[in-house]
Amino acid sequence: MNVVPKCSLSGLSLRSCGLQGDIPEWISTQPYLFVLILSQNKLSGSLPTALFRSSPLYILALSHNNFSGELPENIGDAQFLRILMFDGNNFSGPIPQSISQNSNLQILDLSRNRLFGNIFPVFDLQANLLYADFSSNQFSGEVPTTFPTNIEILALGGNNFSGALPSNLTKLRNLQRLELQDNNISGELPNSLLQISHLRVLNLRNNCLQGSIPTTLSNLQNLRILDLSSNNLTGEIPIEFVNNLIGMIEAPPNPTSQTLDFAVVKAFASQASGFASVRALPSKNFSIEFEVKELIVNWKKSKQGLSSHNIDMYFLLDLSNNQLSSEIPTSLGALKALKMLNLSYNKLSGKIPAHLSDLQNVEGLDLSHNKLFGPIPTAFTKLQQLTTLDVSNNKLTGRIPVGGQMNTMADPNFYANNSGLCGFQIHVSCPEDLPPAPKLQDHDNKQEPWILQEAVGIGYPVGFLLTIGIIFFASYFNPSPPSNSRLRHHHHLHRLIRQ
Repeated sequence: MNVVPKCSLSGLSLRSCGLQGDIPEWISTQPYLFVLILSQNKLSGSLPTALFRSSPLYILALSHNNFSGELPENIGDAQFLRILMFDGNNFSGPIPQSISQNSNLQILDLSRNRLFGNIFPVFDLQANLLYADFSSNQFSGEVPTTFPTNIEILALGGNNFSGALPSNLTKLRNLQRLELQDNNISGELPNSLLQISHLRVLNLRNNCLQGSIPTTLSNLQNLRILDLSSNNLTGEIPIEFVNNLIGMIEAPPNPTSQTLDFAVVKAFASQASGFASVRALPSKNFSIEFEVKELIVNWKKSKQGLSSHNIDMYFLLDLSNNQLSSEIPTSLGALKALKMLNLSYNKLSGKIPAHLSDLQNVEGLDLSHNKLFGPIPTAFTKLQQLTTLDVSNNKLTGRIPVGGQMNTMADPNFYANNSGLCGFQIHVSCPEDLPPAPKLQDHDNKQEPWILQEAVGIGYPVGFLLTIGIIFFASYFNPSPPSNSRLRHHHHLHRLIRQ
């Protein structure tokens, strides 16, 4: 039954109510509807174009439904829209160019759909867009840069973008979070990235980047999370690369959540969808606290989401799955704020620097699948926050350190394929732990010369007597055959007896 309200609605929030079917036509006819929240239902079909025709909507949240088809071409006609959230549906086709006509739009989330195309809307450089999420779609072509200069968070991961990183990314000078993971981006890391000085998160995981890590990357002094894993980067880890990463050297005393605050006039509501919460204010204005989506990273051997509530509490450096060589710089130990350091699956050689024990906040340390040799530094017992240590598939030798958190690092798989390691963690005794030889055996060894002399003294006479005895018995049982003269004498005696 199609229920049509007889009053005019200014806000409608039906989040997680099990709704099915299409959006009712009467919603599009509400003249004063400022807030429409229908997220996390089972609504389907395409969006009615009338919903955007001269609409007063400030907030439109349709996340996590089963909507399909292309986005309406007139989506840009809703000039008052501040928040537009269509993530987690089955929308397809390109992004309508008209969406860039709305200079008031502040939050745009089209992630996790089936959108495609290689031409992005061109937003006015002075537009108010602060957050744009196009991740997990099928976009292609070069990485788009047609966004306002004030944008703070840009998520383009999980698409088919290719080519080199564009140099004009630097015009997005207020970017704090740039996510380009899981694409086909190639070429070298440009030095121009250093001009995006406000960057806190740079995620380029799982692309086709080549060349060395530019030393200029260390000029990103606000960087908290840097993920360059699963590329084809070569060369050394530059010392300069870690010397100036101030954001990873010292954790802030009072970390804050990464939220975006907005004031929206002439509207009110009591609840919002997904990442927004809307509170009614006495002045009939309401503020919206928008929580940024979790950041997905490889954390302690598995993919996990880092909550934006405490994004400033996380410090991560992931250079794994590349072709980096030479030794691990001792200066990495200066990044005391790091909670996760992953250098696995490279070609790093030399010894593990003892200075890594200065990473007082590190919880996960992965050095596996390299060419490291020598012992595990005993100073690792100082790492009181350590919960995961993987040094497998190297050429390490010696005793695994004992004490502190190292006593809990007892998974043999994390030490595997290091034939020279020993310790209780892998149930292999070290040579110095083997029990000494029994004392009786030592006494016998000391008496060995005396026994040898006695044996020689007795052996000579015994051997002589045995020789004589053998000769005697041999002659007794084996007499020599008689001569002819003796035979004639024997026959003569025989005849005399017979006579």
